[in-house]
Amino acid sequence: MYYVITGAAGFIGSNIVKALNDRGIGNILAVDNLTRSEKFRNLTDCEIHDYIDKKEFFEALRAGRFDGGVEAVFHEGACSDTMESDGRYMMENNYRYSLGILDWCVDKKVSLLYASSAATYGAGRVFREERACECPLNVYAYSKFLFDQVVRRRLPEANSQIAGFRYFNVYGPREAQKGRMASVVFHHYNQLRALGKVKLFEGCDGYADGGQMRDFIHVDDAVKVNLFFFDHPDKSGIFNVGTGRAQSFNELAVANINTVRALANETKLSLEEIRKHQIVEYIPFPETLKRKYQSFTQADLTRLREAGYDAPFYDVETGVARYVRWMSARNL
Repeated sequence: MYYVITGAAGFIGSNIVKALNDRGIGNILAVDNLTRSEKFRNLTDCEIHDYIDKKEFFEALRAGRFDGGVEAVFHEGACSDTMESDGRYMMENNYRYSLGILDWCVDKKVSLLYASSAATYGAGRVFREERACECPLNVYAYSKFLFDQVVRRRLPEANSQIAGFRYFNVYGPREAQKGRMASVVFHHYNQLRALGKVKLFEGCDGYADGGQMRDFIHVDDAVKVNLFFFDHPDKSGIFNVGTGRAQSFNELAVANINTVRALANETKLSLEEIRKHQIVEYIPFPETLKRKYQSFTQADLTRLREAGYDAPFYDVETGVARYVRWMSARNL
């Protein structure tokens, strides 16, 4: 039996491949689009059975090529660019493609574990997996939101697992290929190396400079949630995947700066000292992000905990330090 991972060369997908390998699982069908070929690097230390292009995979599903041969599908493939303005492309790539995989998994009774997004909540202040809390601000978020609505309608009649994960701000290894859409942690680290300082947005929406707050989650924790549901195919639904704790971009920057300083045997600094030494620069809030930006996110973990997932999550201080040391060791 095969384990299919779409977006296998991407950020979360490649981390899932590696985690399955660590369990001794190598019969993996890696599905992706390598038009941007640099993504292949995420799989060079992984073991897969075969690679297949996303278009060929979809056609093969419809042709019955994989009938009876798939144990589970981890559907991580999507365009995650929140600034993408081509709505037709976004809906075809994120929504229609996902519908085809959903139809096949339900029909063949194959577990489907898929990536949703906290972007579905928009500018709301309550992050609970309920329709009343959802109001997407961009077409990326809408594509994820709309697919979640289909899943909700299909769940009562499905005879196999369907589990959707609303990822909050995920950061960690294997995200470099995302470019400008890589995490703030990644960009802070590279700004420090290039400029000797990090850049944060000035205050907006009532928040002080760098005071906007997000629920930042290390990719290792996001993968552990996926594997928990993989191990419990009786559990279905849509679940938030965050830490349940909002922390500021200032805290994120401080963790990054102090880890870099520790690696250089330099003393730890407070935010006030970092500002005094001009290691942080506050830049004007971009006009293009106004009315499209989440200044606060914090996952409500009630449903995830009720499903039985009780593992702790890395906080920013611990998770960022772990990631920065990983990047430093590889000279990224």
